[in-house]
Amino acid sequence: MAFNLQIFKTRTLTAIVFVILMLCGLLISHWTFFLLFTIIHFGCWVEFKNIAGKIEPAYKNISPLHIYSIMLAGWGFMLWMTNNAYSIGEIKLKAIGWYLMLIALIISIIIEAARRNFKAILISICGLLYISFSCGCMIDLRSEGMVFKGSILFLDFGLVLPICLIAAMWINDTMAYIVGSLIGKTPLSSISPNKTWEGTIGGFLLAVATITVCGYFLLNADVMQLIIIAAIACVAGIFGDLLESKLKRMANIKDSGSIMPGHGGFLDRFDSLLVATIFVWLYVKLFM
Repeated sequence: MAFNLQIFKTRTLTAIVFVILMLCGLLISHWTFFLLFTIIHFGCWVEFKNIAGKIEPAYKNISPLHIYSIMLAGWGFMLWMTNNAYSIGEIKLKAIGWYLMLIALIISIIIEAARRNFKAILISICGLLYISFSCGCMIDLRSEGMVFKGSILFLDFGLVLPICLIAAMWINDTMAYIVGSLIGKTPLSSISPNKTWEGTIGGFLLAVATITVCGYFLLNADVMQLIIIAAIACVAGIFGDLLESKLKRMANIKDSGSIMPGHGGFLDRFDSLLVATIFVWLYVKLFM
């Protein structure tokens, strides 16, 4: 894949704006973090609905109430994955999330079941697993390092895991593009012919090395844990990228959206993160 300077400039400028907005959402507080992933959640769902409609006619004519309900059910799951830090007075978002998730999910299923559109229900469940479950896992990872005294948030180290995960994705994607553009010759997959083995391996090694070195010197984190988390994120992210590429090919579209010039839409930008988050979350819950 030949290096295109103009494309690289466009991607770089968009990436700078994107990174600034992301960092504001990630770093200001746990509330802005939740707001950021709420936007990502609904943005990805809108694009998923459009892609699914192009692939499967049964999903193209679903009831608007069904898609709104299923998106709210997914957002309810995100609320349910919060902790005591996400409270307004005596009201905890976690409790609201449980009821919202349950009610919205029942409504969405009843609507399409009454129309005997069971394919639409199955596709929506896949969307919940692909988008909403991942965003909920990210919110849970954000809560991992929060230390409470009673019900009061005392220390907030909850950014460590999300930042390591997101940074691994950014570094992997950027380095894979640069290395692949400069020396890439061997296509990674027919699903995404512009990606090469050289770029993929280069991005993987540079991402794991960067996360490990920075995590050790800046956070004094365990080296082996850093290596494992970064490696899981990069490998799972590759499959996330290929999955979205497959969906776009099936829908016969180039980009999932056009909100980010040079990067496409929400799914184009977060495809790797959606899948990587789930596997990192599983590792954290099972082995850390």
